[in-house]
Amino acid sequence: MNNWFTQHQATLNKALDACEKRYAWTAYTESPSSKIHGSEKPAAGKARFEAMLGQAYPLQQTGERGRIGAEISPYTRQALGVSYPDVDIDSLFNAITDAQPAWRDANIETRMGVCLEILERCAKQLFENAHATMHTAGQSYIMAFAGSGANALDRGLEALAYAYKAMRDVPERAEWERAFGSDGAAKLSKQYRLMPRGIAVNICCATFPLWNGYPALFASLATGNPVVFKPHPNAILPVAMVVSVCQQVLAEAGFDTHLVTLVADTRDQPATMKLLEHPKTAIIDFTGSPKFGSWIEQHCRRALVFTETAGCNSVIIESTNDFDGMCKAIAHSLCQASAQMCTSVQNIHIPAGGIRVNGDHISFDTVVQGLIDAVDTHLANAAFLCGTLVSDDIYQTLKRMRQQGAERGYIRRDSGPYAHPEFPNARTATPLMIEVTEQERDMYRNEFFGPISFLIKGESIHSCLTDATGNVRDCGAITSHVYSTDPAFLAEAQDAYNEAGASVACNLMGMPINFAAAYSDYHVTGLNPAGNACLTDLAFVASRFRIVQRKIMQTKTD
Repeated sequence: MNNWFTQHQATLNKALDACEKRYAWTAYTESPSSKIHGSEKPAAGKARFEAMLGQAYPLQQTGERGRIGAEISPYTRQALGVSYPDVDIDSLFNAITDAQPAWRDANIETRMGVCLEILERCAKQLFENAHATMHTAGQSYIMAFAGSGANALDRGLEALAYAYKAMRDVPERAEWERAFGSDGAAKLSKQYRLMPRGIAVNICCATFPLWNGYPALFASLATGNPVVFKPHPNAILPVAMVVSVCQQVLAEAGFDTHLVTLVADTRDQPATMKLLEHPKTAIIDFTGSPKFGSWIEQHCRRALVFTETAGCNSVIIESTNDFDGMCKAIAHSLCQASAQMCTSVQNIHIPAGGIRVNGDHISFDTVVQGLIDAVDTHLANAAFLCGTLVSDDIYQTLKRMRQQGAERGYIRRDSGPYAHPEFPNARTATPLMIEVTEQERDMYRNEFFGPISFLIKGESIHSCLTDATGNVRDCGAITSHVYSTDPAFLAEAQDAYNEAGASVACNLMGMPINFAAAYSDYHVTGLNPAGNACLTDLAFVASRFRIVQRKIMQTKTD
C-alpha cells in the first residue's frame, strides 16, 4: 500500500496547527477561475459531469435489487436521468459488518493515510462536483465550487485533524507499578485499544450535502467506523461521487469497499427511517430540518446522535458609522444561495425609534429602505449570488408568507423570479421582506427555508435584544449579528447571546457574513435547539470510539 500518511503528513500537521491557533488557512483552491486552473480542467470537469447524465451510476455494493433515482435540475427543470443502486439495507449492513474488523484493527496512521488520500482525490474532482451540486442542490457554480467544494473539504480535513488528535491522546501501552502493603510491588503491563462504535449513518441535506457530509464521514471513518451515506433524494449525485472516491481508495489500500456505501432513495420510496431504526446503526449524523432533527435526538437514543439543523438567525441594529456597508453586508446574506443556508439571516430587529448613524438619527423606515436598496443592488448579479431554489416547495412557502404578510404585516419588498442569463427555465426567486412588530412574533419564530426575512419593529433596542435572544433559547440559532457603535450595548448583546447558547458576530462588513471559517469558527454551539453538535471540536469525534484495556501481571517484587 502507498504510504499515504507520510505523503500527506505535512497537510495534516498544518491543519492541526491551524486548529490550535485558529488562523485563516485553506488547503484547497476556492476559485474555479481559468486564470488559476487554465481552461482544460474546467472543461474536462464539465464533460465528466455530462457523461454521468442518463446513466446507471456504478457503485460496488451488496444487496442491489434494482435502480432508483429521481433528481431534477433546478436550472433546467429536466431529470438528470442518473440511477443508483436500490439496496436491501439488511444485506448491505451484513456486508458492512463483515468489512469492519480489518478496518477497526488497522493502526491509526493507516486509517488516517486512507482518509487523507480520499480528501486529496476529492479535491481533484471539484469541477465535476460543482456541476453536480449546481444541478441538484441549486447553488451557483461559484458557490458550488467553493462552499460545497473547497470549504467543505476544509471542514472534512478539520474533522480529520481532531480525530487524529483524539486518538493520539490515548497511548498504546503503559507500564504500571504500585506497592500494596507488605505484599510487595505489583507490576502490570497495560494495553489500550480504541474500539469504534459501529456503523455510522450520515444523513445529508439537500442544499449543502457535502459541507456537513465531509466532516461526518471523516470523523467516523478515521476512528474506525464504517459510513453509510443517505443523501437527500434531490441531491444524490454529489454524494455518490464522494462514495466512489472512498471505495476506490479503500480498494487500493486492501480494504473492503463496503466501509463507505450509499443508500439512495426517492420521496416516494424513502429509506431514512429504516436506516435510523436499524439495530446495527450505532452513530447518526443528521443535517436538515429542526423538526426531524429534534425527533431523531428524542427517539434514536440507542445510537450516538449528532445534529445540525437551523433556527431563527437574527440581526440587531442599534447604530453604525457605515450605513451603506452594513446594509450591503446584511443584504448579501438575504440573497446568497437564495437564503437556503443554515447561516442565512432571517430576523432583522430594528428599534421603532430608529438608529444612530455617525451620531445622527435616522428613522426605522430609512433603515428598511436602505436594506431593500442594497438587496436590489445585489440582484444585479443574481445568477452568481442567488443560484436557484432547490425545490418547488419553497414557492409554496413564499406564497403562504406573502399572504400572511399582506394580512398581518407589511410587505416591504415582494418576491419574484429573476431571469437567469444561461438557464431560462431556472427555478428562481428574489427576497421577500416583511415588516412586522413584536406582537407578530409567532410569524417569525420558525425557520423559513428560502428567501424570506422579517423586518421586526421593536419597542426599544432592549426589547429587540430580549426578543432575539429569547428566540435563540426557544427556537435555536446558528448565526447572530449585532451592529452597534456603543461599547456598552455591544458588551450587553454579546453576553445575552452567549448566555442564550449562541455565538455572535459584531459589525461584520466587507465579507460574506454567512461565512463560517474552518479551523477557526466553531459552527453550531450545541447549546440551543439548532443542533447538538459542533463543527468541529473534539466532542464531535472523541465519542465515536471508546477505549478498552488489557492488564497483565508481570511480576510481584518484595
